[in-house]
Amino acid sequence: MAGKLFAKHIVRKIFLEDWGLKLVALVITLALWFGVTGLSKPSKEQISRIPLNPTISTETLITNAIKPDIDIFVSGDKRNLDKIVKGDLSASLDLSEVPPGDWVITLSPDTISVNLPQGVTLDRVQPGNLAVKIEAVAEKDIEVKPETVGTVAPGYEIYSSSSIPQKIRVRGPASIVDKLEYVQTDKIDITGRLDGFTAKQIPVNASDPKAAVLNTVVDVYFKVGEKRVEREFTVPVSGSPGKIATFSIYGPKTLIAKTRADAFKIETGSYDTPQVVLPAELQDLVEVRRLRVK
Repeated sequence: MAGKLFAKHIVRKIFLEDWGLKLVALVITLALWFGVTGLSKPSKEQISRIPLNPTISTETLITNAIKPDIDIFVSGDKRNLDKIVKGDLSASLDLSEVPPGDWVITLSPDTISVNLPQGVTLDRVQPGNLAVKIEAVAEKDIEVKPETVGTVAPGYEIYSSSSIPQKIRVRGPASIVDKLEYVQTDKIDITGRLDGFTAKQIPVNASDPKAAVLNTVVDVYFKVGEKRVEREFTVPVSGSPGKIATFSIYGPKTLIAKTRADAFKIETGSYDTPQVVLPAELQDLVEVRRLRVK
């Protein structure tokens, strides 16, 4: 009898006393259980336009236009999927061991690496492949061609132009670099120039943007002077009676106009070859053309 009374007391204690508090606790427990199990239920999600970053060997370049982004399909529990920040995602594709050539690369969880939160799995990638053209890198030194805009002062001309350095190194796909004959400067304004001048730190560019110039700027020196003309002279040959030499002098108009024939001498050099001896004031300023001896 005592045992039955004790059992009855226990049942009453459990089920009848403070039943309101116990009911609230039960409801909270059930809610938490359903919430946790609901969040833990596996989910799937598609994330679009993830930037694709191929990595290649330092001795190769990708020379075709490739799709800049991909779509990915991921799975995991909802709590982990909610941790994904799309703006922080990027996809890596390792092509460092791929030799030069035309290739179709498979895009899959085995070849693509995405910085996903722990507990999230990369299931699929779209598109499933990528066409890639990989070329070997070449370098060579190429002449710089100065480009100009405008005209020098009336009655003047540019005698010559030269860059410092005269050649710069270009790097790019071998198929492009091998064909380059020169690189050119940005246009240099020569409007109204009367004298020689140096244009400082002028940018240099290759005609093909895939070829990179390793020295991006040069100095360019322009030699400017009065327009040149050509004038013919006839002078006796020294030491050869009866022989005369006819030749033309090409140089600045004013200087040529005031030069007399007796300012020149014709001497016989090595191997009996006649040579025009220029007066000091014409040295490095004129050019001798079409020397004939009769």
